[in-house]
Amino acid sequence: MKILVCISKTPDTTAKIAFADNNTKFAAEGVQWIINPYDEWYALVRAIELKEANPAVVLHLINVGNADNEPIIRKALALGGDEAIRINSEISDSFNVAAQIAAIAKEGNYDLVFTGKETIDYNGSSIGGMIAELLDLPFISHAVTFDIEGNNATVTREIEGGEEVDKATLPLVVSCQKGMAEQRIPNMKGIMGARTKPLKVMEPIAADILTSIASFDLPPVKAGVKLVSAENPEELVRLLHEEAKAF
Repeated sequence: MKILVCISKTPDTTAKIAFADNNTKFAAEGVQWIINPYDEWYALVRAIELKEANPAVVLHLINVGNADNEPIIRKALALGGDEAIRINSEISDSFNVAAQIAAIAKEGNYDLVFTGKETIDYNGSSIGGMIAELLDLPFISHAVTFDIEGNNATVTREIEGGEEVDKATLPLVVSCQKGMAEQRIPNMKGIMGARTKPLKVMEPIAADILTSIASFDLPPVKAGVKLVSAENPEELVRLLHEEAKAF
C-alpha cells in the first residue's frame, strides 16, 4: 500500500498577525512557522501508525511551496515517512494547490491520500475534497478514526450532533481531525535520519488559479470591560440590550 500525506506550513498560533502591501499579503517577517497541526498530529501520525503495523507500506509526504518550506518538511520526515516531495510553487489558491497534489498522486498511484481537516491560517477545509474530485476518488472528511483490513477501510467521521461510520474501498482520500491519532515528538534517531531521506523537488504543472485575495482585515479591537454595581441591575440590563445586543 502507498500512502501520500499532504503537509502544509502555517504560522505558529502565537505569531503576531500583521499585513503588508495595502493589506493584501500576510507579513511573514519574524513569524515562526510550523507544520499545520491537523496535518502533523492526525494525518501524518495515523499514516505512521499504519506503516508501523505493516512495514511494507510506502509512506510519502507532499508539500506545495518554495524552498523556505524545507525545514518543516524535514521535521515531518523526522516523525516518519520514506521520502518527501516538494512542488516548487508559490501558494496561490486552494484549487491550484489541490491540482498540484492530485497530479503527483495520480502519477504515483497512491492507494490512500491523507490531509488535515483544514489549515489553521485559512480554515478553508477544501483541499481534500478537491484532490478527490480531481482524482475521481471517494472522499471522507472530518475523520476521527481510520482502520483498514486488506483493501477495505472503515472510517468514523464527525457529523453535526454525533458521528457516523463509513466503509470504503481503496484508493481513497481522507481528511483527518482530532481523534485520529495522538501527537508525537520526533526523537533523535528520527531527526538524524531525516537529514538523509530523499526530498524530491518537482516543478508545478499548469493549473488554473480561481481565487485571489482582495484584502485582509483585522477584527475590531475589543472594548474594555465594564463593571456594573450589583446594586444597579437596571444599568446592566441597559448595557446588555443597547450595547451587547444580547436581546
